[in-house]
Order: sequence, then structure tokens, then C-alpha cells
Amino acid sequence: MTASDTPDPTTVNAASDAEIALPKSWDPSAVEADMYQRWVDAGYFTADPTSDKPPYSIVLPPPNVTGSLHMGHALDHTLMDALTRRKRMQGFEVLWLPGMDHAGIATQTLVEKQLAAGGQTKEDFGREGFVEKVWEWKRESGGTIGGQMRRLGDGVDWSRDRFTMDEGLSRAVRTIFKRLFDAGLIYRAERLVNWSPVLETAISDLEVKYDDVEGELVSFRYGSMNDAEPHIVVATTRLETMLGDTAIAVHPEDERYRALVGSTLPHPFLDRDIIIVADEHVDPEFGTGAVKVTPAHDPNDFEIGLRHNLAMPTIMDTKGAIAGTGTEFDGMDRFEARVKVREKLAAEGRIVAEKRPYLHSVGHSERSGEAIEPRLSMQWWVKVESLAKAAGDAVRNGDTVIHPASLEPRWFAWVDDMHDWCISRQLWWGHRIPIWHGPDGETVCVGPDEEPPAGWEQDPDVLDTWFSSALWPFSTMGWPDKTPELEKFYPTTVLVTGYDILFFWVARMMMFGTFVADDPVLGGCAGGSQVPFRNVFLHGLIRDQFGQKMSKSKGNGIDPLDWVETFGADALRFTLARGASPGGDLSIGEDHARASRNFATKLFNATRFAMMNGAAPAELPAAAELTDADRWILGRLEEVRVDVDDSLDTYQFSRACEALYHFAWDEFCDWYLELAKAQLFEGGSRAEHTKAVLAAVLDVLLKLLHPVMPFVTEALWKSLSGGESVVIAQWPRASGVELDEVSAGRITDMQKLITEVRRFRSDQGLNDRQKVPARLVGISEADLDAQVAAVTSLAWLTEPAADFNPSAAVEVRLSKGTVVVEVDTSGTVDVAAERRRLEKDLAAAQKELAQTTGKLGNEAFLAKAPEDVVAKIRGRQQLASEEVDRINARLAGLR
Repeated sequence: MTASDTPDPTTVNAASDAEIALPKSWDPSAVEADMYQRWVDAGYFTADPTSDKPPYSIVLPPPNVTGSLHMGHALDHTLMDALTRRKRMQGFEVLWLPGMDHAGIATQTLVEKQLAAGGQTKEDFGREGFVEKVWEWKRESGGTIGGQMRRLGDGVDWSRDRFTMDEGLSRAVRTIFKRLFDAGLIYRAERLVNWSPVLETAISDLEVKYDDVEGELVSFRYGSMNDAEPHIVVATTRLETMLGDTAIAVHPEDERYRALVGSTLPHPFLDRDIIIVADEHVDPEFGTGAVKVTPAHDPNDFEIGLRHNLAMPTIMDTKGAIAGTGTEFDGMDRFEARVKVREKLAAEGRIVAEKRPYLHSVGHSERSGEAIEPRLSMQWWVKVESLAKAAGDAVRNGDTVIHPASLEPRWFAWVDDMHDWCISRQLWWGHRIPIWHGPDGETVCVGPDEEPPAGWEQDPDVLDTWFSSALWPFSTMGWPDKTPELEKFYPTTVLVTGYDILFFWVARMMMFGTFVADDPVLGGCAGGSQVPFRNVFLHGLIRDQFGQKMSKSKGNGIDPLDWVETFGADALRFTLARGASPGGDLSIGEDHARASRNFATKLFNATRFAMMNGAAPAELPAAAELTDADRWILGRLEEVRVDVDDSLDTYQFSRACEALYHFAWDEFCDWYLELAKAQLFEGGSRAEHTKAVLAAVLDVLLKLLHPVMPFVTEALWKSLSGGESVVIAQWPRASGVELDEVSAGRITDMQKLITEVRRFRSDQGLNDRQKVPARLVGISEADLDAQVAAVTSLAWLTEPAADFNPSAAVEVRLSKGTVVVEVDTSGTVDVAAERRRLEKDLAAAQKELAQTTGKLGNEAFLAKAPEDVVAKIRGRQQLASEEVDRINARLAGLR
């Protein structure tokens, strides 16, 4: 058969559209929603704790009930869904447990803003009435994320959806609080916290965002205005805090101030003396080498205050106004006071220098936007030393494995140097701290099954949201009660999250999980209960196509649902998974999503073509009955299957996706499908074998892609196989097929030959379908007789006539010899272009010849280089020399 005999490839043995039960094109928006609901209705995602299958469990990091999914969520969910879908296909009983966080600060702020729009405040309703207002909002508006998760295709167990304020989780919170309290690990103390003057509460480090702002650095003078008398110059960006200064610190070895250490200087505005202390925290090389110390309003100053037993007066109220100083500044907002203090110091001649604008980093509340005020405040704390040690030991002992291992040092740096955790918040929405106060200052911690003493008042504060989410792996499964879910699925298999919250959430879960490790309920769980999860997979952050971190302020954020609308959920998911590697950040842009959509379309068209031409599941014939192309593609498929399994077992999503993408597009679609067209046209057993191979490859390929691209693979696999759903299909296992090296070698040579002829045609400006007569010289010696039809078809060549007179030739060196493709391009070849092409190739060959000759002429190199290296260079030199001779001959004969 010649290329001219090959029919249009889209019509080879074409079946009707009705016969293949697939639309003519892939339109994700038309099928995704209904397809997802069918999966849910069929119960595919509902876990059975009574099953005999081995367990595999993941708890979803609970998104805030106030929020909507952002790209970081989409990445998290894609990777977790990929893991659970694969394990379900591998025969595991899978629990992927969803839920949401009550998000104390964010939710209360949102509801308060809604009330404010109507001229009301939370105080108008009282505590119980306001909390009911929040529950009302949650019931009406708190389900946004659930709908978005369905759009992504999340295969979560909706029957076990949890909320951190549910009664069952509240019971778990009260239980562990009492256990920690009774163990002496929860205490109340006045310490420095991040304080939000707008929200009037302490907030966690995670809720503080640092931005560079233009402020001022003011240097002013304490002590005498006479240079001959004791005085010290200090500098600050927050001049109002000098009202709370109780000391000036200098370095112990700073000779400039050694005589002043232990003495005092008068405060210019207050009836208070400022003591000079020596402390190694001070950098003598920075500024004047002296720093003002405001223990109640600066973290470093607080530590200095503790070391030197300094007074710690708080000079601001909960709203950030100056209070309690007895000065004219009382009642002023902190920023107004900053100006007035500077003016008064200037009037006294104490301002030494002013630098403005002065760029410096300032913490801001993520929720309310204002600058955070470090503030001394009475709060509830968790003593973390023993808990953090247990969390660190769990990783050191291998009970929990961090992926990638390169992030272990960061883990140990955090847990080995952790400070006590402030767990109280001055809010109304959240888990109320289960401490009751008596009339004479007594306190009692009340457990979930206990009653408080009559007439006692419950502590007004609520717990930090991270406290309840730290229980998430086991509270969501029913702890402290014994449940089938805990027995089957705890400890969880893997936690998937971004490395940026390794400390804030992961460490807290590890601390609480190891604290309750000896709990009798958890002791009977599958695999023991020493840790809440066996593995922690930490992925990186999503950045835009320019490598910048996505943020609202930069305006470079991408709504994942926009991509779902435009490109389909599969395209979004494949884009994210293709960029995801352990610990590595990923940069994505719309071009990446468009490429992923094109990949889904390519996969759809390839499967549709195969089915239109009769591809259907069938037993594969013996290898001897298959063509080189068949044996090659089946061997490559098995290699890819192994690569994908190895990659997903080690959370190398990017590597798995790259392997699948290049196999599907570059090898299966671009090569095997083209070769299959000729085999299908041949008819008979050859065509039937080809149909079986097409179906076998697609069956495995669609299953391997399903965890990342669930929708298009479901549509294609069901249509191809007639099966119920790829969701519950068996994951591909070892086929027993090994890559036939001989067949693979011939296919590789054939590909090289076709590629070189195509390159020649492109250089000549020939259209793809512009056929030219050609003679293949040396094809038998190259062991490619069986590939002649493919070469002529895919290179758009025709058999030469009897009076064939070639005008050009393409010489291609292959593994078993050289094939010369003589072509007659009379009237079509641009001789000047062909000469330019040959001269370009000649220059490359001459450069290689010069480099290898130079190395072989270097006696020092020959004396040191291993024999095999020298032999390789000699071989390269020989090939380059032959290539130079060949091209020169072609140039000489070019007409």
C-alpha cells in the first residue's frame, strides 16, 4: 500500500455517532454537574467503616465558612481528590471527610458589618441573640464552598460533612480543654499578644500580615538637655509608646553607656524615672546603640522587661486610644497621639533627628486591616513545651513522615522553639472557654458531662479557631466517643496542605493528636493512635505566570471557578496537578489552563476516533501477531504505568502528569494513532488486532488520568468500555508486557526518518499534503521494510514513476544503517533554501568535528580521561567527519 491509497484518516471504518454514544466535541459545561451528581447519588464517595477493604483516609483542611474557594484551595482539593480516587480504584475503603471551620473572627466581623448596615450592633441583641444571628447567617449563606467543591469534582463523603461548631465537635473541644487544664497545660496569665483595636481581641500570628509602610523614625533625647550631663538618645517609629517606657537598654559591653547602667533619667512627661539596663538583645552598632523599652507594647521589650523585672504599664485601651497615663494625651487615638507627642517633644527641644518617609514592616490585621498593636493582656494560654516535644519526636521517630523530607528542618525549628499558645479571643462567636468563675475569684473547668456551680459566671472569652481545628482528624470521626469511623479510619493516612501553615495548623494537630495518644477510644483504632496522620504532604504556593505570589492587593489572583467556566474542571485540575511537586511553588497562567483544555480535547478526539473505527475491549493477541507499532505502544504504556504509580506513591504529581501528557499526546496521538490508521485500512486480522490495542491502551490511559481529570475520562471510559463508572473501575495493574527493544528500536528509527523528511519538506515550503515522489534507498539494510507504508504515508510521499529523476535527497543515519530518501521536487523545491539548510547542517557538523578533534589532540585530557570517555569522543569525531563528507557531497550535487 502506498500513501496515495490511504483514505482520509477520520473516515477509516467510521461508525456513526449514535453507535459510539459520544458527542462530536467535548463540552465540559454540558456534562460536569450532572455527572458529579450521579457519582454522589450512586454512593461512590460514601465510606463504609464495616468494609473488609484496607482503609485510606484524608480529612479536608476545613475552609472558612465565610469564604469561597481560591486557587490554593483548588490545588489542595485537586491533589486530595487525585489521591483518594486512585486509592478507591486500587481497592481501598476510602474516607475523604469534608467540613468547614467556623472562622471566629471572620464570621463575627461579617455578621457585625451586616448589622451595622442596618444601624445595629451586636450589643443590641446581647450575646445569645447575636450568636443566634450568626447561626442564622450560617444556615442561609454558609454553603458557598460546598457548591464550589462540587464544581471541582471533589469526591468527598458528603454524608459525614462536619462543622467545627457542631455539637459533636463542641463536645470534643470541651473534653480536651478539661484534660489539658487538669494536666496543668492550660493557664491564665498576662502576656503580650497581637491586639486588634478594631476587633478588640487578640489575634493569632496567622491573622497578621506584614506590609512595608512609609512611616517616620524619630530620634529623641532622654535626660538633661546639657550635653555635659547624663542623657541618652533613642529612636522609634511609634513615638506614642514612649508614654509606656520604663527603661532604656544598652549592650553590656558598650563603653559609651557603661557608667550610666543602673542609673535613671526622668521621663519628660510623667512622674516616673527611666532606668538604664544592660541587655545583650541590644545591637550596639545600630543607631545610637540605645533602645527605649516599652514592655507592655513591644515583644522584644516585653522580654527585656521580664529579664530586668521592669514595670509594664499598659497605655492604651482596647480600641487603641491612649489611656491611664495621666497626661493630656489620654483619650487620643494612638496615631493622633503620635503627632502630639512629637510636637511636645519638639517644643522641649528633645527631637534630635527625624527621618521620613521611613520604610519599615508593620503587622496588620488580615480581617480588619488596621495596624496591629502589641498589647499586654490577660489571656488563656496552652503550655506547649511537652506537647511540642511529642510533636517533634513523632517525626523524628518516623511515626509521621513529612514529604518532602527537605522541609523537616523547618518543622523541627518550629516545634523545638515554640512559645506558649494564646488560645483566648475576646469574641462572642466561637467555642466558649469552659471555665466558670466564682463570686470570690474561684475558677473551675467544667467538662462536657458536668454542670457548673450554681450562680457562677462562665468566662466571656472564646477559643482561638485553631484550637478546635487542631482536633479535626479525630473530632470529625466522633471522638471522644468510640465510633466505627475511628476504629476503621484513624489515624488518617495523609494530610495534604501548603507548607505555609505547617506551624499554625499541622503542628497544633500533632500536639493534640499525640496528647490523646493514650486515650482508650483511640487505642483500638486501626494501626494505633500515636499520631493523627501517618504522612504529611506539603505542597508549595501558587504564583502567577511571572512567579509573583497571588494576592488581592496585587490584583493577580485568579478565581478557580472562572477557569472551570472557561476551560472546564479537568483543565483546571490538570494545570494544578501538573505543576505540583513536594514543597515546590508553582506558577500558572491562563495559557497553562488553555493547554490543559486542549489536552482534554485531544484525548476526547483520539478516543472518539478509535471508537468510530471499531476499538472495543477485546483479548490482546500474542505479541508475535502484533506489529512493531503495537508492541512498542503497549510496552511504552506499561513503562508509563510504572512511572505514574511510582510518582503518585511519593506525591510527585507533576512527574506523573508530565509522563501521562507526553505519552498521550506525543506517542499515542501523534504517532500510534497515525500508524494505526494504515493498519485499520488494511483490514482483516491486522485491523482487528489494532482495534484491540487501541482499546487496551485507552482503557489504561483513561484510568491513569482519571484521578486528575475525572470528568472527561468518565465520559470516554464508559463509552469505550460499557462499564458502570471509571470511579469504581480497577486501577491498572502490571500487564506483564515488557517493552520490545527490537520493535521499539525500529519505531524510533522510523520516527527519526519521518521527522527528517518532514523537516526537509518544511524547509522547502511544501504543504503537509503536497505529495512528492520518492525512493527509499537502504531501507532493507536499516531493517525498516515493515515500516515503508508508514513512512510514505506520514511523510506524504508517493511511489516513483519508471522515469524517476530525483532532484534532492535526504540522508538519515539510523541505528542499523543510513537511509537516503531521494525525492523529485522539480518545480517545487527552493534550491536556495535547500542549500541554506545543508549549509546550516554543515556548520553544525564542522563545529562538532572541530571540538572532538581538539579534545583528542589534547595530551593532558587524554592522560586523565577514562577510556570509555575517550572512546565516545572518538566515535563522535568519526560520525562528524562522515557527516561533513556527506553534506559536502550533497551540496556538490545540488541542482
